[in-house]
Amino acid sequence: MNIEQGNGFVFDVTGNIKSLDDYQKIKNCIERSNPKRGDTLRINIKDSLSMPSAVIGYLLKLIKKEGININLSIGDKRLIQLLDDLNLRSVFNISIS
Repeated sequence: MNIEQGNGFVFDVTGNIKSLDDYQKIKNCIERSNPKRGDTLRINIKDSLSMPSAVIGYLLKLIKKEGININLSIGDKRLIQLLDDLNLRSVFNISIS
């Protein structure tokens, strides 16, 4: 998995998100961008078919405790279905890319 920061709070994730190392990369990249309450992060997940619970929990923490908005743009229908099954589609403002 690879994550790159674009302009502002835009992040592009390529490859499958599957390990705790991937979680740490995502967390570190987001923390380096230093989002504040009310900011919106756009995360483009191009081709991952999964997302570890640690990543889901971290994103939920950003939303619920930090007051940061998350917009996920997802390219793989299996990941969309997983997050939909967890009733997170509207929480993460999921769109199909």
